[in-house]
Amino acid sequence: MNNKENILIIGAGLCGSLLALRLGQRGYNVRVMELRPDLRKVDLSAGRSINLAFSNRGLKAIKMVGLEDKVNKLCIPMHGRMLHDKKGSTKLSHYSGRKDEYINSISRELLTALLIDEAEALDNVSIEFDVKCNEVNFEQNVANFTNTINKRTFECSADLIFGTDGAGSALRKSYFSERKFLFSFSQNYLTHGYKELTIPSTKDGGFKTFENALHIWPRGEFMIIALPNLDGSFTVTLFLAYDTGTYNFNNLTTKEKVVEFFNKEFPDAVELMPNLATEFFENPTAPLGTIKCYPWQYKGKNMLLGDAAHAIVPFYGQGMNASFEDVVEFDAFLDAHTGDWEKTFNAFQQKRKTDTDGIADLAIDNFHEMKDHVANPLFQKKRALEMALETELPNDYFSKYSLVTFCEHIGYHEAMTRGRAQDKAILNMLDDKEIDQNIPIDELHKKIKKETNSILEDDKVAKTLHH
Repeated sequence: MNNKENILIIGAGLCGSLLALRLGQRGYNVRVMELRPDLRKVDLSAGRSINLAFSNRGLKAIKMVGLEDKVNKLCIPMHGRMLHDKKGSTKLSHYSGRKDEYINSISRELLTALLIDEAEALDNVSIEFDVKCNEVNFEQNVANFTNTINKRTFECSADLIFGTDGAGSALRKSYFSERKFLFSFSQNYLTHGYKELTIPSTKDGGFKTFENALHIWPRGEFMIIALPNLDGSFTVTLFLAYDTGTYNFNNLTTKEKVVEFFNKEFPDAVELMPNLATEFFENPTAPLGTIKCYPWQYKGKNMLLGDAAHAIVPFYGQGMNASFEDVVEFDAFLDAHTGDWEKTFNAFQQKRKTDTDGIADLAIDNFHEMKDHVANPLFQKKRALEMALETELPNDYFSKYSLVTFCEHIGYHEAMTRGRAQDKAILNMLDDKEIDQNIPIDELHKKIKKETNSILEDDKVAKTLHH
């Protein structure tokens, strides 16, 4: 690749700005078009998830572009889930038995602004805001845009086009609507939506509750979670059904009913949220969906990345991390297939599709785990056992959560397959009373490993017979 190609990136969110920075560092001429105003000048955060869980897979990408020190300053470490029951009692459930493994709360806005600043600092990268992509002629590599301020339309051609324009991707819509090739697409929504609320900081800018945890109030069919922000506040997210259950988004229509719901279900949170009733009606309710599609590219000319290719629900804290990992993996394939864009795109999508399908499925699993299972005594027993195994055997045992979140050298699909089998093995053994607290930990590990391998083998046989 002569690095003289002109590259157009549609979308300057987290994935698009990281991709622009990386391709700019490689010497390509990069032009980025973004629908929204410049978030460095306008506050765009109202009602949208303003902080994210940032972990090892995302960090790998940040190291690749040389921004580790700058990004670390934006992070608040979260060592585990702080579980809140209805009485207001709390219990910290660590993410890992290894001391150096934790996830971080990071501001979407601050991280995106940093990536845009770094990309724009390169002479060969330009970013334009307030421009809407209407459609893409993916055969000719020409995109049609409208300037949202003066309403003028214009076209932009490029040697290569990347669609990093999120769940509503214009490039993906063009693939789907033009019917020029076999394009598979699915969009599935959960029955639940989400709404953002706030726990403000104390008067002196401190945190009203424990800072270094992801707080969760699991209530079976719904929950709230809270992540810390650098200014001492917490972003609170309510996940609730649209129209089932005693309380749902469709019937919480008055301030009295909202306050009644929160007082009954989350009394200790209400004390921390003075603006609850006002925010509930001011902030939008948004849907939660999974998007899967294939192929992600057309003849080595253009390609989807990030949420445009594989939007997922937020319950594994991997949406941004998966999009960042896309850029890392793509970068590796650029080196492997120098000079041939079609080979690069094909090899990348074939490997990556399996992994992004894996994390999409895991995110839905974790939705049920967070709102319900974390409060289940059997689940808590399993977690306690896994913490002991990770603490005592840090180099040998990794829970499913650790495989997904902290083992960035393992693909999501492998982490899912191994992790699910391991979970099943431990739950079966707990259920059958086969786990004795007196067994030495290494003996216990051997038993779990043997049962896990047996489940994996059975699954392999079942798959072979099915095909």
